[in-house]
Amino acid sequence: MQKLTIILVEPQQPGNIGMVCRAMANFGVSELRLVTPCEHRHPEARKFAVAAGQLLDGAKVFATLSEALADLQLSVATTRRSGRFRGELLHSSELPRRLASLPEETRIGLVFGREDAGLTSEEVATCSLAATVATSSEQGSLNLAQAVLLFLYELARQPQQAAADAVRELPPQAELDGLFRQIDEVLERIAFSNPSRPEAVRHRVRQLFNRIGPDKDEVAFLRGMWSQIASSVNDWVGRRRG
Repeated sequence: MQKLTIILVEPQQPGNIGMVCRAMANFGVSELRLVTPCEHRHPEARKFAVAAGQLLDGAKVFATLSEALADLQLSVATTRRSGRFRGELLHSSELPRRLASLPEETRIGLVFGREDAGLTSEEVATCSLAATVATSSEQGSLNLAQAVLLFLYELARQPQQAAADAVRELPPQAELDGLFRQIDEVLERIAFSNPSRPEAVRHRVRQLFNRIGPDKDEVAFLRGMWSQIASSVNDWVGRRRG
């Protein structure tokens, strides 16, 4: 399995964090990141972690999802809800095929949301891909630990092999976020973004880049290009888009 990190966004139940640790240990995944969690070293978490208590002690805590993703090269948001700003939703069984061409050293994050509300559209848009599990429409939401276990199983049962041809080095998420900030700034200056709904353009730009999947050199090239555009363009004060 490629270098995999499990990321839990605002987990609310210590027991669920413990069960996630146990599921990770079952599949040999050792890196856990938590975004503004409940008390993850609570006795209940240790109880349900069983022999995986060391993963609780080694978990890294972050204030935002962007910070948790900054050094990763690809991230997968897990969600059961579709929507305009959530992009294409892959079935969990498709993930091994989509990840198969990535270099073996690619750092991948699997992102899971809150027990009661999942991930927001903004958080899904922050990730490279989004994946879902086909469940009953009447009771579609999985328990947090169950969802982690299912995705790890899908990835483990079809071992991923790097492609034999040219290997592309993917950029860390922090570099992509920097590029998106540059694009946002320029689009705002030329009045392309709608100030009342700036996320509409922002999410479409992210979806476009996530489909293309630019490598590290291409992102550096684009950042240089947008820096030059930013320093050259004159702010346009004409009619804004409605």
